[in-house]
This record gives sequence, structure tokens and C-alpha cells, in this order.
Amino acid sequence: MRRVKGVNSIVNAKNRYLGALLSPLLFALPVCSQAPAGQAKPPEPVVKYGIPVTGGPMDALLLKDYKPASSLVVPRTHVPKAAFPVIDVHSHADMNHINTPADVAAWVRTMDEVGIEMSVVFTEATGAEFDRLANLLLSAYPKRFQVYCGIDVSKIDSPDYPERAAKELQRCYNKGARGVGELTDKGWGLQSSEKNARPRNRRLRLDDPRLDAFWKKCAELKIPANVHIADHPSCWKPLGPQQERTPDFQAFNLYGRDVPSYEYLLASRDRLLARHPGTRFIFCHFSNQANDTASLAKALDRYPNMFLDVSARDYEIGREPRTARAFLERYQGRIMFGTDMGRDKEMYESWWRLLETGDEYIPGRIWWTYYGLELPKPVLKSLYRETALKVLGVQ
Repeated sequence: MRRVKGVNSIVNAKNRYLGALLSPLLFALPVCSQAPAGQAKPPEPVVKYGIPVTGGPMDALLLKDYKPASSLVVPRTHVPKAAFPVIDVHSHADMNHINTPADVAAWVRTMDEVGIEMSVVFTEATGAEFDRLANLLLSAYPKRFQVYCGIDVSKIDSPDYPERAAKELQRCYNKGARGVGELTDKGWGLQSSEKNARPRNRRLRLDDPRLDAFWKKCAELKIPANVHIADHPSCWKPLGPQQERTPDFQAFNLYGRDVPSYEYLLASRDRLLARHPGTRFIFCHFSNQANDTASLAKALDRYPNMFLDVSARDYEIGREPRTARAFLERYQGRIMFGTDMGRDKEMYESWWRLLETGDEYIPGRIWWTYYGLELPKPVLKSLYRETALKVLGVQ
């Protein structure tokens, strides 16, 4: 009896010892080891800046529908009229729905209200259509508009093309054209799109020798050409979560399309400027290089016949107010005001607020919030009117 009892005591002691050894190991085992076979391990919690991220109703929100309302309480300055008279060097007949004398009169009334002295209107037309639009805009308001013609790009492989294009420019000038534009090459060729593009090696580029006579005629007539080269650099990046601009702009995307690179197109700009130093070129939208003003400055320094307009790049300068202000100050005399955004009164007022005030966190067109540049008066005068008087040859 004593022997059995002693054996049991030894066994119990061993069990207690093994239990003491195994208990910490059991508690240290991962939770998944206790889950039923085949069940996935629960995801690790996401922590950002020390705060656990939890799921909720916003997980189902589509990116295009995200329109956050700011709680920020900051000044909201209403600027109904520009501080100085303005020449808008970039508008369009079709975008502004100019079809009748009543349309023109309504536009002039808005111009009066917001402080636009004159608008440059791109018809992008030649022949009878240019004549019609020139008469429509200039017959009643010859001092309120400058009208630009387009370029004949028909049968560009014909031997007579260079002479024919220059001759039509002269004819349009005689009918009232005081510039050419908007001339566009986003990669598909001059005045072309994906729908009508020629094979890449046959596309008409800005520096093509077939255009030499045309550019020389511009210089002879002392009229500028407004040129749209390339597009916003984000157009050459894939659509997806890292795409810089919002889905509203995805139709402009060129990634993977049959077009040359952004850099190639800017190089064609530089070759054009060097090839025709006697012709004045206005590159609209900051030459699609406002995202990199240091590189843009080098081009301005190199080519004295290069000018810029700010049209439709409010979102670019609004998100870099200190950089943009310094750039506009440095290149007074080379940069002009333009809209390219229709003719609504509120559109003009949004420009005055951006350029003239120091307002912060201004709602922008593509999610990017703006910050007012609060430009000095001499810079505003140059941007709004004085440079345009010189470059456009306004009498």
C-alpha cells in the first residue's frame, strides 16, 4: 500500500512539472493554430500614424463621388471685377457657343461686368467659316474682340501645300484675322486626333519644313500663333490609383496610345522656336509645363520669341502659390492672362480671387485646393493687359 502510494506521488509530481513547462508554450501559440482547419488567418489590423483603421460606410464610396466638405473657417473674398482692365488672350467661338449676334451681345455684357476689355477668340477655321465668324464678332464690336484663324491642313503631302497654307493665312488676315490658333499637337499631329491621325512618321509636326512658309508669313504679318503642345504630363501616366488628375480628365489620357512621349513633343517646340526666331509664339496652358517651372524658365531664357498664357491652369498655379507667384514676377512681359473655360461670370470671378487675394483653401476644379497668389499690382497689370498689348499688337 505504501509502495503504490509512493509511485502515484511520483507520477503526479511529474505531471505537475510537465504542465508547468508546457503552459507558457500553449499560450504562446498563434491564434490561428486554434482555428478550425481551413479557416484563414484574420488580417492584421491596419495602423496609420498610430491610429487603427476600421471599416465603415465610406469603404463602399466610389472615388469619383468623393467630395469632402471642409470644416476650415477661412476668409472667402468675392472679387466681382478685376482690379485692372483685362485682355483675355484665350477663348473659343465654339466653347462659348457664339452662333448669333445675341450670343455676342450677351458675352460683351458679361465682359463689362467682370472687367474684360477684349477677348481673343480662336475660330480654328479657314475659308467661308472663318469669314462668317469674323463678321459675326467684329461687325458690332470691333474693339472688343480679336479674331484668330486656323490653318489649312488638307492635302499636306501635295507639293503646293506650303504655299497654299501661307496664302490662306494672308487671305484670312485680309478678312480680319490678327493671329492664328489654337494650333494643337498632342502627339497625333497638327490639328489631328486619334480618329483622323496619320501614321506616326507622316504626321505634321510644328517644326516640319512644310510649315516654314506659314510661320514666315506670320512673322511678315506681325501676328502671333497660339500653340497647344503636348498636354498635362499626367496624360502619359497610367489610369489608376496613382493617376494625378481626377476621373473627369481620363478622356485626355494618352498612356499606351500611338503618340510620342511628352518629352519628344516639348523638344519639337524648342526646335520650332529656334527655327523661326522672327515669329512670336504664345504657348497656351503654360506650355503644359507649369508643373516644372524651373525647366520652363530655361526655355523662356533661351527663346525670346516664346510667350505663355495661363489659360485653364488655375489648378496648377493654385496648388503652388509661392512658386507660381515668383515665376509670374520673374517673367513679367512674357506671360498673359487667358481663360479657355467658357464665359460664365463666376468663372471670371474665380480667376480674380485666385490671382488677387490671399485666400486659402479655395475649392478647386479637380480636388486640388487653391491658395491665392495675391500678386503685386505691377505683376497684375502686366499679366492682365500690358504684355498682351505688346504681343498682340493691339492698337
